[in-house]
Amino acid sequence: MYLHLGQEIVIRLCDIIGIFDIENSTVKKSSKDFLTTAQQQGRVVNVSSELPKSFVVCQEDEETVVYISQISSATLRKRTGFLKDFSCF
Repeated sequence: MYLHLGQEIVIRLCDIIGIFDIENSTVKKSSKDFLTTAQQQGRVVNVSSELPKSFVVCQEDEETVVYISQISSATLRKRTGFLKDFSCF
């Protein structure tokens, strides 16, 4: 199964580590440091040029990738609501 993050970006549900609200998450220094490090290492994919509302952390081929999306974290979580009964294995 897949999750549409905006524009033409789709990710596998099995790759998702977490979905975060960008405004609330970046208040903490550790979150800011994580995003800064990911940006410096070229592991951030900006899905849209619009105001970012969320970021999704994924594990893809043994590498962590951060997708920044204009779609709210609440909406993205709702789109994955069936994950309770979903198994990737």
